[in-house]
Amino acid sequence: MSTLVLIPSRLASTRFPNKPLADLGGKPMVVRVYEQALKANCGAVYVAAGDEGIAAAVRAGGGQVVMTDAGLPNGSERIWQGVQRLMAQGVPQPEFIINAQGDEPLLPPELITQAVAALQADPSVDVVTFAHEITDPSDINNPTKVKVVTTRTGRALYFSRHAIPYGAAEAGLPLLRHIGFYGYRYAALKRYIETGEGKLENVEKLEQLRGLELGLHYHIITTHHEPIGVDTPADLEAVKRLMGLLQGA
Repeated sequence: MSTLVLIPSRLASTRFPNKPLADLGGKPMVVRVYEQALKANCGAVYVAAGDEGIAAAVRAGGGQVVMTDAGLPNGSERIWQGVQRLMAQGVPQPEFIINAQGDEPLLPPELITQAVAALQADPSVDVVTFAHEITDPSDINNPTKVKVVTTRTGRALYFSRHAIPYGAAEAGLPLLRHIGFYGYRYAALKRYIETGEGKLENVEKLEQLRGLELGLHYHIITTHHEPIGVDTPADLEAVKRLMGLLQGA
């Protein structure tokens, strides 16, 4: 079963201009993400680059690139366009498509291998994604930390920027924070793209809600990994510290 791993990346960022090219120990951040994805050894890895500057940096770092339009609205749209352009270049249609975040230079490769294994194991699953139990109380009511509730077997029931389910924290029940990493079946991503924006997606500004409205089966794997995304220069410094790239770290 063939798999393509795509890392959507573009320069547009109001909080952190040129973020993908930020230096991490002599390498651009997007190259660090690419190298982490390669470690999974689950298939070809490409950066879906929305800008020539990113493409040049990735190629200089020995990586593979597919160009995408800079104005696409979300990562799923970018990876779909990237796959279509790769197929036009002769790359075989994959069965599975992994969308790895371009701003997580500490991407655990096992998230990729676990996503592929879950798709292989259960043909009813359309999309695999991840969540971790919230340990920082400040995350509970933080709208940038997306929450998810699931069935007992791990099927997603709903994603929200609000703390769901209501009253869980007061009752001592765990809340799950969604990790924005996706493994799609080709047919599921095709259906997602062809449908267009959904009402819930528009209200909460969460692209995965389009899939739920369509009835796609999102399988949630609970992991101990907490995403370490880089949204600001301060986040970059924190990652450098974790990587031992700062003096005195």
